[in-house]
Amino acid sequence: MFFYYLDLAWRSIKKTPFLSLLMVLAISIGIGITITTLNVYKMASINPAGERSSQLFAVQLMSQDNNFWETINEQITYQDAYNLSKSKVPVRQAAMFRTGLAVQTEDVNVSPILESVRVTEGDFFALFDVPFAYGGRWDKLVDEEGGYKVVINEELNQEVFGGGDSVGKTLLLNRKPYQVVGVIEKWNPSPKYYDVNNGAFNDSARVYVPFSLAPIEEYESWGNNQSWRHEDIRTYQDRLNSEMHWLQYWVELDTPAKKQEYQQWLAAYVEQQKLIGRFKRADAHGEISDVAQWLNFNNVVPEDNKVLVGLSVLFLVVCLVNMLGLLLAKFLKRAPEVGVRRAIGASRLQIFSQHIVEVGLIGFCGGALGLLWAWAALYFLSSKFELEASLAQLDQSMWVIAPVIAVSAAIIAGIYPAWRICSTNPSVYLKSQ
Repeated sequence: MFFYYLDLAWRSIKKTPFLSLLMVLAISIGIGITITTLNVYKMASINPAGERSSQLFAVQLMSQDNNFWETINEQITYQDAYNLSKSKVPVRQAAMFRTGLAVQTEDVNVSPILESVRVTEGDFFALFDVPFAYGGRWDKLVDEEGGYKVVINEELNQEVFGGGDSVGKTLLLNRKPYQVVGVIEKWNPSPKYYDVNNGAFNDSARVYVPFSLAPIEEYESWGNNQSWRHEDIRTYQDRLNSEMHWLQYWVELDTPAKKQEYQQWLAAYVEQQKLIGRFKRADAHGEISDVAQWLNFNNVVPEDNKVLVGLSVLFLVVCLVNMLGLLLAKFLKRAPEVGVRRAIGASRLQIFSQHIVEVGLIGFCGGALGLLWAWAALYFLSSKFELEASLAQLDQSMWVIAPVIAVSAAIIAGIYPAWRICSTNPSVYLKSQ
């Protein structure tokens, strides 16, 4: 019976093409706007750490004096990172920051490329489940004593070495030779939760070098550099000894017991720093936030996004109200035909079902067209307003969500018109005939 109603619906749509097109356009525009905002919100709110979200923690320290910064900073100082690395509690831990270096090979005919580089420790790759195509992380000894090792991703490996296993080859960074120890497979978590300070939806770095080289090579910081007091920083060592917050610090605590133990260790560290004249605030403390808490703390998904989703839904409701009026006009125009069908035995339920199927078909067409509007809108936002590529991708789930929302919304809008037409008195129209 459903396919019979579907055939009747298609014939009805063909009889009134202009009116049907207006309804399809009305619902498609509402769906297009709704799916666009919903897609951006969904892509922004994904927790890329998955099951490990509750085991990875960002470390923060309220190290400022009184009358400065009322809230805890997202980053920590170099001296705190150095001291935190002495803890034996975490399963893994890594300090990190972003810099930039000129990348080239030993081939003098190849021009250097200025690349964003992540300066970090070897545990970074296991902390964040970074997959390797070739090789792996550098040795622990490199983190302790320094060493000119580098990890690159597949994209850069293809550009500079032509792809393949480049482990053992030499890459020049600022004209200094670094030995390639690993090549990362495609890996680009979004949001980039381990460093939201430098753009939560920016691409991951293509080059990774040891944190232990920072004091030696004096890498510049390409991220946020914040200090709560004025300091005369003239040398790189001054920066390392300063109260400037410029590093991100992450630890892995795989059990609740480990988490509690590290919180106690962190509290003891704060008290120890107070004894040597730092952390002078009465409320000085340390905090650890898992990935979900960290994304929320940094407002990675702003409230504005939720408001936009709500407004787009309201716009869809307005489109449905317009659709309701058009459906009512279309169905009531068919009243004489329906009266005859009722007179020869068609039940109210059959008439109602027939019109609901027609409404559902209109909704499905509107949903399909709405997906095209959403795809075009995301492409436009990406190209004209530099929306991050990770947000501008139409999530696969939207190919299911859009038609479901469209059909459901259309059916809701069509319930009253369908009820009105199936409630007509057939005798009135039989007399007129």
